[in-house]
Amino acid sequence: MDPILLDFPDSFETERLLIRSPQFGDGEELNAAVVDSLAELQPWMPWAQKAPTLEESEVNVRQGHIRFLAREDLWLLLFLKGTDTLVGGSGLHRMDWKIPSFEIGYWIRTSFAGEGYITEAVNGVIDFAFNTLNAKRLTILCDERNDKSAAVAKRVGFELEGTHHYDTRDPMGALRNTLHFAKVLQEIG
Repeated sequence: MDPILLDFPDSFETERLLIRSPQFGDGEELNAAVVDSLAELQPWMPWAQKAPTLEESEVNVRQGHIRFLAREDLWLLLFLKGTDTLVGGSGLHRMDWKIPSFEIGYWIRTSFAGEGYITEAVNGVIDFAFNTLNAKRLTILCDERNDKSAAVAKRVGFELEGTHHYDTRDPMGALRNTLHFAKVLQEIG
């Protein structure tokens, strides 16, 4: 089945978070969160090498909304329930709808780090992927030096499948090793 024909919600909730696809008008809050967190994001995220303009952020969320609708990338924004406060981002990326499998990505706004929001969000995304999208395999990839990201993967029950040595370059251009974590639905046949 063509993934464009799949009907599923564009939002869900966890205990403290509303997790949803980007919407037109989210650019200003995304911009504030990224600018607030730029120093912490730059070592790991290629898209965070310079502060975006408000216009660039709005273009980004509008394109993200379209990619979500087209089932090409399921970018998700994390909001405190009942507010317009963006605490970070996550999503299901590099999908293979034939399996289905997805890579989970995540980042946290610096002022909300260490409060369990990313663990809560990733657990919500895992539940959404397995129970709503019928995923069979989920992965988390991170730079070997990104201890905080690797700790999240372990906390949510992902298994380290291996380390790919010198498989990509980090945002500064240096070769890096990438940790490959996975969680699979235990049904073969």
